[in-house]
Amino acid sequence: MSVQTSIKTFGKPMGRDELAELVARDIKPGSFVNLGIGQPTLVSNYLKPEQNITLHTENGMLGMGPAAVGDQIDGDLINAGKIPVTELPGASYFHHADSFAIMRGGHLDICVLGAFQVSATGDLANWHTGAPDAIPAVGGAMDLATGAKDVFVMMTLLTREGASKIVESCTYPLTGVGCVTRVYTDKAVFLTGPDGVTVRETFGCTFEELQELVPIQLKTAVKY
Repeated sequence: MSVQTSIKTFGKPMGRDELAELVARDIKPGSFVNLGIGQPTLVSNYLKPEQNITLHTENGMLGMGPAAVGDQIDGDLINAGKIPVTELPGASYFHHADSFAIMRGGHLDICVLGAFQVSATGDLANWHTGAPDAIPAVGGAMDLATGAKDVFVMMTLLTREGASKIVESCTYPLTGVGCVTRVYTDKAVFLTGPDGVTVRETFGCTFEELQELVPIQLKTAVKY
């Protein structure tokens, strides 16, 4: 049986919007999805009507559409990050407790979250750096990380100091254990799980250059 690496290399690092568009394309049609605050909110702008994606926001809405602009803006219609959004036909609103029941009850197919760190086995740290002057911001991240069937992370690969956010073991307080299945960064897409980290594609660097940035052994995706 012959084995070939299937990693793809693209010419430049991914910008935030380009990465959001990539995540949107990867979401399976018919999915129920929660988008975390920050970079993940951009994904809503790139979902296609034919995908039939239902977006959930933890402040109590199903059927959220793209970000609102101009005359679309309604101060009472916002997502969990307080960004004005639109509503799609069939949108519904409900109590905060019911919203968390959706999250905790396993009714979401995917959540897309930001992160401070992701470990080699898919542990997630995204609510607190542990620094004495840092403000914890857990929100519903623990509920989403535990309740969603798949957890996608969107983040820059490196910190401002140049350290990798993909690590052997998280040094920040954990949000969830072994929950992350995919990590989208400006330099690569990683698949995570109990068997380690596999690189699906790279942006603006080779696999070898990427390995120099990440302090764990990476694998390339393969096809038979």
